[in-house]
Amino acid sequence: MERRGVSALRVGAMSFKRYVELGRVCMIQFGPDQGKLCTIIDVIDNNRVMVDGPEPITGVHRQAISLKRVMLTDIKLTVKLNASVKSLTKAFEEEGVMAKWEASPQAKKRTARGLRAATTDFERFQIMLAKK
Repeated sequence: MERRGVSALRVGAMSFKRYVELGRVCMIQFGPDQGKLCTIIDVIDNNRVMVDGPEPITGVHRQAISLKRVMLTDIKLTVKLNASVKSLTKAFEEEGVMAKWEASPQAKKRTARGLRAATTDFERFQIMLAKK
């Protein structure tokens, strides 16, 4: 009985790979900026973070946002606390964040889902026939 408990702990124990930290690139899940990338520049408390796009690249202005509204990505930048828009834009371009994002599985799934949602009834019929 004791052995079962130990194996269950080992199977269930998973380590986190994406932490809420400075420089972590996130995608906004819902709200006016839905689907846009942003960067964490300050952690306010356990529920909210300060994010910035940077606005010239992603269109997200500096704002406090709830962690429930963002999805963390694997991409991380090296930025300072409350980084300026200029330094954040420079880091964003040097790291090639947009290229990394487009190559990530999360982005590929989003684009595939968007393409599927945009198909017409006749296109879905053609896809069904092609699968057969």
